[in-house]
Amino acid sequence: MGAGALGCLYGYLIHKAGYEVVFVARGKQFEALKRGLKVTGLVEDFVRVNAVDKPCDADITFVTVKSYDTEVVAKSLRCVDCGIVVSLQNGIGNEEILSKYLGRVLGGVTTYASNLIDYGWIEFAGVGETFIGSMDGKIGEDVLKVVEVLKECGINAEAVEDIVKRKWIKTVINSVINPITAILRVRNGTIMEIEELWELALAVLREGEEVLRAMGIDVELEGVLRDVVTKTAKNKSSMLQDMERGKRTEIEFINGAIVRKAEELGIDTPYNRALLLLVKSLEKFLTYRQS
Repeated sequence: MGAGALGCLYGYLIHKAGYEVVFVARGKQFEALKRGLKVTGLVEDFVRVNAVDKPCDADITFVTVKSYDTEVVAKSLRCVDCGIVVSLQNGIGNEEILSKYLGRVLGGVTTYASNLIDYGWIEFAGVGETFIGSMDGKIGEDVLKVVEVLKECGINAEAVEDIVKRKWIKTVINSVINPITAILRVRNGTIMEIEELWELALAVLREGEEVLRAMGIDVELEGVLRDVVTKTAKNKSSMLQDMERGKRTEIEFINGAIVRKAEELGIDTPYNRALLLLVKSLEKFLTYRQS
């Protein structure tokens, strides 16, 4: 559900393993996928896929839409038998939104990288890991079933008890990389290439670490940030891709989520707040320029 860059990559990998996959898309992406999906990068391929513009019955539904569309998608999915629902979305709060309308909702975190080059065309930019878990921390039958399917498709997948912790850690990493690259229109690696940018990145990171520690998640993430930036140096962040297309970003579910949680905990996060305001201002500027 949401056949963008990541949705198409997962759909492609599952399709190639022999499973019946339905790509749910809309607009120009839907029209392009009706003609087929082109994959470049780590794989060079073109496949015919089953593309529709409305949700349908499924054993497993992977939700990869932008976070601000989650509620609309949740309402549409309750009209079908969507089976196990797995959120592989950025940010915090998506599983809670889905659970308001649906049962059997799982959380997911992935470091697989995919770029949308054009409608119906993705770049498979990096192999990573995928973690699947229940928001209550229990590894039940649904979690094991999803992980089994992903492994059968050659996807590095693992069932975990701490998916909430992993989602928050990924959000803190994204809160550094995504807005900085989106504002400056640069690829991820630039963050470590320019001394002043790395100083800014660490300041944003420290705020996120402080929030996590206040939540009971004791972490040191500088090494993680270095590793992610190094491994994805040539990638464009999803937020940068959104900016380039003049689309709304997920900033409210990333830096915005950190700012809101910090306020609950009585913590000041000026760097995260500044990035939140800058990206939201750019969104309005792009909308004004296009009107």
